[in-house]
Amino acid sequence: MIDTKVNLGGLEMAAPLTTASGTFGYGSEYAGLVDYRKLGAVTAKGIRIGKWPGNPMPRHCEVPGGLVNAIGLQGTGIDHFLGITVPWYAESIEEVSGAKAPPMIVNIWGGSVDEYAEVARRLSEYASANPGSPVGAIECNVSCPNVKAGGHTFGQDPAVLNGLVSAVRKETSLPLIVKLAPNVPDIRPYVKACEDGGADALALINTIPAMVIDIEKRRPVLANRTGGLSGRGIHPAAVKVVYDAYRATKLPILAMGGVYEAKDAIEFMLAGATAVALGTVLFTDPGAVGDVYDGMVDYCERHGFKAVAELTGSLEG
Repeated sequence: MIDTKVNLGGLEMAAPLTTASGTFGYGSEYAGLVDYRKLGAVTAKGIRIGKWPGNPMPRHCEVPGGLVNAIGLQGTGIDHFLGITVPWYAESIEEVSGAKAPPMIVNIWGGSVDEYAEVARRLSEYASANPGSPVGAIECNVSCPNVKAGGHTFGQDPAVLNGLVSAVRKETSLPLIVKLAPNVPDIRPYVKACEDGGADALALINTIPAMVIDIEKRRPVLANRTGGLSGRGIHPAAVKVVYDAYRATKLPILAMGGVYEAKDAIEFMLAGATAVALGTVLFTDPGAVGDVYDGMVDYCERHGFKAVAELTGSLEG
């Protein structure tokens, strides 16, 4: 029997798989389609202080090898999330699967350091006041513009990033995962900024900046003009970033980007990931969760690994 448990910065996961934020709704939308027993956690859509409408339509476009989206972090806000979404997730998954819902990694974002910190505080207070609730960790999305600092993205400056992570760290005892953007020359300064700020884990990678043009109309396809590329096409780039980060830090890594089959997840683990998220594939094949999980277990059995965690960083040569 292969041990599938992993520890992602203090978040105990019964399986090495989770979902990527923005691709799985708030956790309950896939009830009846996914075997939640093969998910170690579920990552919710981004949450900020208030309700947010996102970008105007059209805001997604299929491309060879993936999807370009500019959803714009549409969300319900923290009050609705804690009052309605979280309890409904716990109840609906238990009702459908007959088992306790996997812990939830809550993706958070904001337009200022204060907003990030406030959302983190609210989540921490809720988890403390509701023992046994699914709220298990925070994923800090730093690919957002700092409104108070003139719109410069939090994740593009190590010093700004460190200040943000430090502020969030002060407001929560929940495991803190920082989701970094891939479009930087060298990931290492950003990894160190997260380490020094008190992060418990890293999430790599976010989508890659992209654009699609309708050549007949000579106009951008997306109303936002540009968006983020996800899907199979970004996988090799994501593996490289995970590999570089693993060699630069002792923080565990949640890897994501183009996971469609077990091979993709195993690549991430060998490169240094502790856990792996499935994202764009879930739009067309929710059954990929079970296939990837089963494939990882089979790989461990064939190669003599007693635990999935033993795969982490076991790249040879």
